[in-house]
Amino acid sequence: MLSDFDAMWNVNVRGLWLALKYALPLLSDGGAVIVNSSVANSKGVEGTSAYSATKAAVRSLVRTAAQELAGRNVRVNAISPGPIETPIFGKLGVPLDAFRSNAISRIPLGRIGSPDEVASAAAFLASTDASFITGAELAVDGGMAQV
Repeated sequence: MLSDFDAMWNVNVRGLWLALKYALPLLSDGGAVIVNSSVANSKGVEGTSAYSATKAAVRSLVRTAAQELAGRNVRVNAISPGPIETPIFGKLGVPLDAFRSNAISRIPLGRIGSPDEVASAAAFLASTDASFITGAELAVDGGMAQV
């Protein structure tokens, strides 16, 4: 439905754009912004066209924001998770066992990721260890987008 697409676009793209717009004056020079995208931004997964389009737009916003904020030494990067075991599946009414077996067949590492693995990637991108990384996308997806 068009209303579903509009709602998804408003949350995933417009919401991010507005958050960046209003956060800019509050960001310290030398800071880091980490945006959540998805492996869906680069994979053609059946039934996800609207979601995938919004996440591709998010990826584009990260590249542009990285360029626009480089003069302030603010780094902007994206984390693109693959299938991560979170409560969203229960909320969507997706049977977790069916989702898990389907997803695992498409993930080279052969398992679903954990929220802690995404958090560790975010901690890295926020740290000084990532001080020369901006405009990048870190896939936390068990190799799903890469292999």
